[in-house]
Amino acid sequence: MRCARLLLQRSHALYRRTVNTWSAVGAAFNVQHQRLEHLQKNVGLFGVSELSSPAGFQISLCQALREAELLVHRACTHPPGAVTVETFDQLSDSLCKVADLADFIKVAHPDAAFREAAERTCVDIGTVVEILNTNVDLCQSLKNLLGNEAVLATLDPDTRRVAELFMFDFEISGIHLDEAKRSKAVALNVKLLDLNNEFLSGSQLPNAVEKQVLPEHIRHCFSIDGDRIQIGGLHADSPNELVREAAYKIFLYPNASLLLCLDELLACRHELATLVGYESFAHRALKGTMAKNPETVMKFLKLLTEKLFDRTSKDFEMMKEMKKKTHSTNPEVMPWDHAYLSGAIRTEKFNIDPSVYSPYFSLGACMEGLNHLFTQLLGVSFQAVQPKMGEVWSEDVRKLALVHETEGLLGYIYCDFFRRPDKPHQDCHFTIRGGRLSKDGVYQLPVVVLMLSLPPPSGKTPSLLTPSMVENLFHEMGHAMHSMLGRTRYQHVTGTRCSTDFAEVPSVLMEYFASDYRVVRQFARHYQTGEPLPESLVSRLCESKRVCSAADTQLQIFYAVLDQVYHGKPQYRSTTEILREMQEKFYGLSYVYDTAWQLRFSHLVGYGAKYYSYLMSRAVASMVWRQCFLQDPFSRVMGERYRREMLAHGGSKEPTLMVQGNNKTLHQLLMLQVHIHRLICILRNASEGHYH
Repeated sequence: MRCARLLLQRSHALYRRTVNTWSAVGAAFNVQHQRLEHLQKNVGLFGVSELSSPAGFQISLCQALREAELLVHRACTHPPGAVTVETFDQLSDSLCKVADLADFIKVAHPDAAFREAAERTCVDIGTVVEILNTNVDLCQSLKNLLGNEAVLATLDPDTRRVAELFMFDFEISGIHLDEAKRSKAVALNVKLLDLNNEFLSGSQLPNAVEKQVLPEHIRHCFSIDGDRIQIGGLHADSPNELVREAAYKIFLYPNASLLLCLDELLACRHELATLVGYESFAHRALKGTMAKNPETVMKFLKLLTEKLFDRTSKDFEMMKEMKKKTHSTNPEVMPWDHAYLSGAIRTEKFNIDPSVYSPYFSLGACMEGLNHLFTQLLGVSFQAVQPKMGEVWSEDVRKLALVHETEGLLGYIYCDFFRRPDKPHQDCHFTIRGGRLSKDGVYQLPVVVLMLSLPPPSGKTPSLLTPSMVENLFHEMGHAMHSMLGRTRYQHVTGTRCSTDFAEVPSVLMEYFASDYRVVRQFARHYQTGEPLPESLVSRLCESKRVCSAADTQLQIFYAVLDQVYHGKPQYRSTTEILREMQEKFYGLSYVYDTAWQLRFSHLVGYGAKYYSYLMSRAVASMVWRQCFLQDPFSRVMGERYRREMLAHGGSKEPTLMVQGNNKTLHQLLMLQVHIHRLICILRNASEGHYH
């Protein structure tokens, strides 16, 4: 007994000693710190003084609308020139500062009053934007600029491209239509704002059943509310097959009103697209991307399916063999088995147990690792900043300043990392304020939020991450660095405001760093003993990523195909019938009767017709990694080149031109109609886990 007590005391002592060695950044995430907010004045969310209460959203909205009115007048009356583009960008910035902030608060704030006020603001701003996008006089001021060759010759390339992008926004909004049709386009866009919100809200809601529907021995696995059981997820990792099956069938059970909402949403998108002159919503959505059109995307997805067919079949056979070992009564691999069985195979082959890794991946250690990586690679570092009272929406939020060794402060990152009630269980990046060069020559610093769903610290134990959580953290930080390191003149093209199939490249690239032992060994250490993570564990982890990777990729292909078909020409059949057909053609596991997975596919709203972007970006990121960082993930030369040729431009340059800067042949390779097989091979290699 005395021996056990001594060991326990020694363990605590080691932990205390390790804690004291954290840097300021590591300590901000691993050590509880006291706040002194009660001594301060409420500065409002993100330091916006009006937002110290929900009513402040209406004040901010009114201020933005007044400023917008003045800027519209200036744009319409000033002679054409660079000032025209600057005015347009200032107008965009004024509205985006309110809309982007509200877009985040409506999903993340724990106070329902703030969420509701933010959602109303999003709808109001969205309505104003759609009206402006069909304002003939405003558009004419831009036409006067783009139609004047003498004036165009005086513009720098960035200014000219931004002018063209603003004109593109007018065109896809129907500026060329007569007044009646323009009004109809505005009405359709406003209707879509409501439908998007309705679908997103419905896709997150749990389904409930009476307790007696489920066997008594599995009820405890779910949330019990009186006589009903609430199921709010798929429980895909549960070792109990019956739990997985019950969760799948109940969580995905069709909701009649949400099915109608999705039908209406897709019909409304198609009507809008055809009204403004496109064959389908997919054609409209993809015009400004690397892929250019849905035909290219479908060719990409079909060819990728063909290339992966043999490996995908082998993966499902392995899952079938693993399922036999579980003594299941159903020998067939079902959709609810995919995640669990692939994980079980990885564990069996490589002894990959997340609990073995987590002690080495405290959140503070991971943040120190990112800080160290960015310092070496890009000359930037994090500095922990104490938020003021009212600045953040939860006491768990951490604020970081990103500082360059010679350029100084580059921007702010708010880290909303921990799970809490009513917080969406999703990992994402939000732009709160975009960077732009102001008239006085001062750069407007970007502000972003990273939202994750990590386990909160408990007692003396910091937040410990699984390997997949570490990968997600690196992924989202890739988005943040894209926003922070962009130094565009115009906020309309700042950071991640670029084509969707390019915006994911920096984030996917960061996943390669998260899997490279040369990077991992610099920060992964046991939170109690300080021991480094053994290289053998990282090697096993990387090897394990090859297991079932083809089946995992095929699942993503199925999602991307479904997204394309939904946003293509009308099928005149139910979304569930389309789901069943696409699942059988592009997945490999049968559709389960009386389920409607599409109602949980929230990416249909934000990534409409662009979900393929993850696959496309993975191919491009793989090329960038091998060309620039495989030999040395800390290369300052390559880091600077990566920032200079890709990150710095945001959307101010064509994506293919930015990628070409890292590989002289990539511009040709990305002409997918001709060279698509090359990308297929690269993506296939990437899915095989070709990490260093």
